Amino acid sequence: MVGAARLDSGSYEEVEADTTANWQAVAVVIIASLAAAIGAGATDTRSALGMLVAAILSWLVWVLLTLFIGTRLLPGNATQADFGQVLRTTGFSASVGALRILGVFPAIRGPVFAVVTIWMLLTFVVAIRHALDYSSTGRAVAVCFLGWLIHGILFFGFVRTVI
Repeated sequence: MVGAARLDSGSYEEVEADTTANWQAVAVVIIASLAAAIGAGATDTRSALGMLVAAILSWLVWVLLTLFIGTRLLPGNATQADFGQVLRTTGFSASVGALRILGVFPAIRGPVFAVVTIWMLLTFVVAIRHALDYSSTGRAVAVCFLGWLIHGILFFGFVRTVI
């Protein structure tokens, strides 16, 4: 988790290759999501679980979109990736999200969430660059941005229809 948070290429390559680390990656996302729920002010179990489920589903949608965009629409010359590789690298890229628990202090909640969100976007780009074997960070940024944009439209559009 520390290596992923430090944007260490070796950490991402290691987790990409470790086919036994799927559940560890999911555990990292759960930890980061719980920290975000608590940091955002969830005061009861029901709201914390609701935020946790929403965060995990949102992450899975973004992973699937990014995998599709990165392997089908904008593949690099060496791109060969499967769901597990993207799941593991992006799961560990969520490590920084554990810092969102610091949002329990209302005076720093906004800055903490802003800094951690930007940091997590950077770790996601590095994760995608390694998972999809891109030679260029620019391609990884484009894939992540497109996935994030479509994810936002789908996810928040869905939330509006439910409400």
